[in-house]
Amino acid sequence: MTESPNQDIIKFNFTGRNVLVTGGTSGIGAAIAHAYLAAGANVTISGTNDSIKAYTPSPPQRSKYIQFNLSSLRDVEIIASHLPRLDILINNAGGTTVPEEFANAVQSNLIGTEMLTTALKPALARSTMPGGASVINILSSMSFFGSSSFPGYGAAKAGLHMLTKSLATTYASENIRVNAVAPGPVRTRMTEVYADSPEYGPSTAARIALGRWGLPEDIAPPVLFLTSPSASFITGECLTVSGGYLISEG
Repeated sequence: MTESPNQDIIKFNFTGRNVLVTGGTSGIGAAIAHAYLAAGANVTISGTNDSIKAYTPSPPQRSKYIQFNLSSLRDVEIIASHLPRLDILINNAGGTTVPEEFANAVQSNLIGTEMLTTALKPALARSTMPGGASVINILSSMSFFGSSSFPGYGAAKAGLHMLTKSLATTYASENIRVNAVAPGPVRTRMTEVYADSPEYGPSTAARIALGRWGLPEDIAPPVLFLTSPSASFITGECLTVSGGYLISEG
């Protein structure tokens, strides 16, 4: 008798744990929020609109929503005041524009993330989660190679990679682990214009060892693993989830 592959999937239990997923209204952030909700966590998501009802398709509905802009120190203070105790922080919010404004890209993807993480450190330090509280910084394949189109975004994500290591060293004494996950090409609303491009989409997939663009649901399980007690001896590391994109010589 052949066993179902689903029997081999590790089930995570985050019952009662408090999780914040910034930029959790769509794409990778929404997939991560859904995964934590399925694992029993209390999930708060953030977005830039004034109401969760403003998003289409609808974000995870069982989550709490907070309006938040990474570029606003006032918003950082507000979100910290709403979360006096926190077990897991997923720094997923960010992005860039076309054409890119370098300073804004660095502000929203690096400086704002550092401000928020610093503001939430006391809440994370109050966590009683086995293995410690966790911060996960969502990076990008652009953390590792240059981009002529998005130099600010790439520089910020590379800086966030180093910030992950620095904060891991600083926060270890507070029993807070800090790691990063770097997705490769993932099909989301933000990237579908590239994924659907007759030129860029197939050529990108051909470079990926597994032969396809990733899905947001491919990123969530590695994030849950790194924040679970199973990863209690892992901090300051970056897990690349790219389907083999970064190992290609192309």
